Amino acid sequence: MKPPIISAHRHDRRNRVQVRSPSDVRKILYRLLKMHPEAECALRHESALELLVATILSAQCTDERVNLVTRDLFDRFHTAEEYAAATRDEIEELIRSTGFFRNKAKSLHGMAKLLVEDYGGEVPDKLPDLIRLPGVARKTANVVLGTWFGKAVGVVVDTHVGRISRRLGMTVEEDPVKVERDLMSQLPKTQWIGFSHRLIHLGRGYCKSRKTNCGPCAMKDVCPSAT
Repeated sequence: MKPPIISAHRHDRRNRVQVRSPSDVRKILYRLLKMHPEAECALRHESALELLVATILSAQCTDERVNLVTRDLFDRFHTAEEYAAATRDEIEELIRSTGFFRNKAKSLHGMAKLLVEDYGGEVPDKLPDLIRLPGVARKTANVVLGTWFGKAVGVVVDTHVGRISRRLGMTVEEDPVKVERDLMSQLPKTQWIGFSHRLIHLGRGYCKSRKTNCGPCAMKDVCPSAT
């Protein structure tokens, strides 16, 4: 039986959201934990700054490619001050293969300058401060806060998380902010960080965009989209 459709917002009954029951959500979380108990962020990093830089670069780019690029980038730049003092051309040359490299270089340079000017060169650990930085929206901020600082402020919604959440019947939304809202309303806060990491691993292994591999997937008995 497919999950019920209920009103998402009291002030706007035109918006509808598909949700799973608390017992279904517990089953989903249990299956994910069983499949990917050690799931963590795939972006290589050894500091909050490196994670922030890598996450900005990961837009429209695979984590594998980002990790290749950041090997040289992190050898060249170690602090926000060094990024801020660099020229855009220097940064562009090092990140060119991640795509949209001019915009990303502009974001990295602007982000570093603001860190130096307003935060003493340190990456802040609060959402309002992070989203002030060029190139940083909710997804990037959630990655840094959850992965590095261990703060469950929201749920990271990338393409994997959005796609699989819809297949699992936890949302019908396409907009990442609305998907995040739906997931936050159903998941225990203690699971916000791990849920995204595990769903991303599931998306890379079984629940791919164009072709799913439902047969051996341990989620198939709780997934209304399983074939």
